[in-house]
Formats: sequence, structure tokens, C-alpha cells
Amino acid sequence: MNRDGACTSIWQTHNNEALISGRPQAGIVYDVIVVGAGITGVTTALLLQHAGKSCILVDAANAGFGTTGGTTAHLNTFYDTSYQMMIDNFGEESARLIAQGARSAIGLIKSNISTYNIECDFEEKDGYLFSLTEKQNEELDEIVSAASKLEVAIEFSTKNPFPIPHLKVARVPGQAQFHPLKYLTGLLLAFQEAGGTLVENCRVTGIKEGEVLEVQSSLGVIRARNSIYATHIPPGVNVLHFRNAPYRSYVLGVKLKDDEYPAALGYDMDDPYHYYRTQEIEGQRYLIAGGEDHKTGHEENTEESFRRLESYVRTYFRVEEISFRWSSQYYEPTDGLPYIGILPGHGSNVYVATGFSGNGMIYGTLAGLILSNLLVNGKSIYEKLLSPGRIKPMAGFSNFVKEGADVVKHLVKSVFPAEQLHELSALANGEAQVVKFEGNIMGLYKDDSGELHAVNSSCPHIKCSVGWNNAEKSWDCPCHGSRFSFDGKLLTAPAVTDLQKVDLTEPKTGN
Repeated sequence: MNRDGACTSIWQTHNNEALISGRPQAGIVYDVIVVGAGITGVTTALLLQHAGKSCILVDAANAGFGTTGGTTAHLNTFYDTSYQMMIDNFGEESARLIAQGARSAIGLIKSNISTYNIECDFEEKDGYLFSLTEKQNEELDEIVSAASKLEVAIEFSTKNPFPIPHLKVARVPGQAQFHPLKYLTGLLLAFQEAGGTLVENCRVTGIKEGEVLEVQSSLGVIRARNSIYATHIPPGVNVLHFRNAPYRSYVLGVKLKDDEYPAALGYDMDDPYHYYRTQEIEGQRYLIAGGEDHKTGHEENTEESFRRLESYVRTYFRVEEISFRWSSQYYEPTDGLPYIGILPGHGSNVYVATGFSGNGMIYGTLAGLILSNLLVNGKSIYEKLLSPGRIKPMAGFSNFVKEGADVVKHLVKSVFPAEQLHELSALANGEAQVVKFEGNIMGLYKDDSGELHAVNSSCPHIKCSVGWNNAEKSWDCPCHGSRFSFDGKLLTAPAVTDLQKVDLTEPKTGN
């Protein structure tokens, strides 16, 4: 199974050959087209198909290609946005509703595993939050107090199963973990058995709206009465791109010398925080450790992010081997809650789910419940609170302004001057750079065989200049998170087209 980067995640050893990718059927008007076959799209499509809706599920690459294939698959009853922040921004009853949503999502996952006999290494675990400084002690006190007020199970503990020096610890029972791609495959098989159609390698590029939507794709026009963008961030240009900021997080799959793998989920309270859990793959246990998050396209040397994470892990764990390393993308909403419902600026039959922070498995599952209720019953208890069209003039406003200014900054990007093309070929194999040549700004990458690849560095989304991600070998847009392979092929939305290739007529030179 492929995913959107050069690094291999621990989940990609999973074989999903049982899945059958079909094609859109000409002349058929589907009830719903779901765009994006990750946790959100697959959960939603399955629920709708079982509710009697004819669904077609399409993905530009393969199922699990995006963040679902790169998650660390923590299932939590708490979120990256604290319950206290939710209470401050939205009120206690709204925070209580979101707490209920986490329980509903975990309940649906457990129900699906049981109903469809999915072997996905699901395990219930305790979670542990631990503070490292006096200031973090205060934050942890606030977290425990707000969660308790909402009847979310949490309590202070005298033990911490993670060998990291700490000041205070809170235990959160009722958490869980699973193998995300095994679970996704199980849902997809159930979807297909229920009559749903999965179409991989089918990129959606636009929608002609009306009572019956005409969805333009790389495999032709697909007609449907409703559409759902489950693509992590909707493609095209939309107000939601200015209400969500793209971030990347780094993960290691580690073998330990002492075989003392923590039997729990762990989170420190640094900013960005580090997170941990244990996973067994084909009889071998691994510590999964993540952190070093930063805005997409804002880290000049992403390899250094991995090195910092490895150094941190080696400080507290007896590492035998770093077996896997990968990074993944998520979107931070400006006011702390996701956007799930009708896509602003479009008709009432175009839906979206985005802004999940680092809680994609929970919010993606909850989005399936919300969207299926909206399409089947015409309503959801979460409809108003999580409406993509909501306006919160106070909550998140400063973040909205900050992210907007950041976009403007990257519309014009400083470049490395170069006089002659052959000088650019002095790049070492595996290196890349954004350069200016004869008035044109372009991205250059020299592959391992010494061949030079050139692309227009202007992202086709809104013309921000992309930067090089040397760990994942991709061109990443710092404005809204579009990502492209070294030769310009689109990996992730919101862009809908590739980077323009630049024809290099000068002779290639080796290294």
C-alpha cells in the first residue's frame, strides 16, 4: 500500500490485495460520491451504503494513501484542543457534546470491529498525560478539572509507565489503539459487500453543481445527487483553507533492547508535545514515538526533525534499532474544532469534513456519523456546533489573521540566485533547491542517478512558492499544505493539478 511520502510507515507492510478497485458506471446517478478513501471517507461511505444510499467512493491514489496511512492511531476521549479551551470558546454544553462525540466514535469503531469481524489489533489502554514543568502542572490541573466537569474519566496518578522524568501524571482510562490500515481494509470489504463501489486512481478536479452534480474526474464525469469531500482539506480554493493551517508530525518505529515496551498510551505536555505507544507487527513489538510538529513547508531541513526526535527517544529509552520513520500531515482549525457539514460557497448537496488537528481517527469516525445523519435524516446534533460556515469572531480570530499573513508572506519567497543552468547541476544526488534562472523561479531536484528534475515552484492552488521536504522527497506548500512528488506529481490537496514541469534542454551532469 502506497502513501504520500518517500518514508515508509509501520502500517504499510499490510497487504490489502483483497480489495477490488472498480470504475464509475456510465449512465448511473449515484446518491452520494465520497471523495477520499481514508478513515473519514470509508466510514461515511459504509454507513451511507448500509442506510440504503448508493455510494461511489473514489481516491486519487489508493485507500489509506494520505494521513490514515501515516497516523499513529491513538483513540482518545480527549483532544488536542483541551476541554477548557472548548468551554471558554463554545460553552460547557458544547464541550460536553464533543466529549460525547469521542465516546460515540470509539463505540462505532468497536461495533464495526465486532459486526464485520475485523482483525485489526484493537486494544483498550489507559492513557497518561504528564507534565514536565511547573507551568505545565497548572495546565494539567486545568485539563483534569475541565474533563471531570464534563464527566470524562480522568484522575491524577502516582505512576507513569513511561521512563521520562515528570512532575505530575494524570491517568485517562478507556483509551484504545488499533492497526489503522487493517481496520480500513475491513471497512472497505464490508462496503463492497454491501454493494458500494470503490474506485482508486481517480482524481476529482471539480464539480458542476446542480440538483444532480457532475463531478469531473480523471476517469470522466461521475453523476451524483450529493458529494462529500473527505480529502483532509477540500480541493480548490475555499474559505476553509484560511481557517485551517497545515502541520507535519514526525514518527519513529523503534525496537528496544530491554523489551520493556509501555503497555499504555503516553503524552507529555511540551509544545509541540511527544506521544508514545506500543504496536506489535508480525510478532515484533515496536515503540511508536512521535513529535517535533511544525507548520508544513516551514522547516528547511526536515531530516533534522527526525534527528531531534531520535535524540529525544534515545535519551529515555534503550534503543536497539530505528526500524521505521515517517511523517504525516494534519490541519489545525483556527477555533479548535473541526468543520463538518455543508461546504461554504457551494450548494446544499456538497459536504466536507476537515480540521481534525491530531485527532483524525476520532474526528474522522465522528464525521462519518455526522455526515450520514445529515444525508439520511437531514439533521445531526453536531450540525450547528461543527458547521463549516460557522463564524466565531472571538474564538480563533487571532489565529485566522496570523495564518492569513503567513500565506501572504509565502506568495513571494526569497530564492538562491544562479547565473547558469550547469551551475545548478552541482547539486549533490538526492538534493533539491528553489532557484531563480533567467527570470523564472523553479524547484530543482537531482535524483540518486544524477538526473535533474525541474518544476515551476509556484503551487497551482494560489501561487505560493513550495519548499523542499528532504525527508519525504516532496515539494510542500507552506500556505495550505498541498504536496507534490519530486517531479511535480500532486500528492495531496487542496491543489488539483500537478506542478508544471520545466523542460531542461541543457545536458545532464553526474555527481
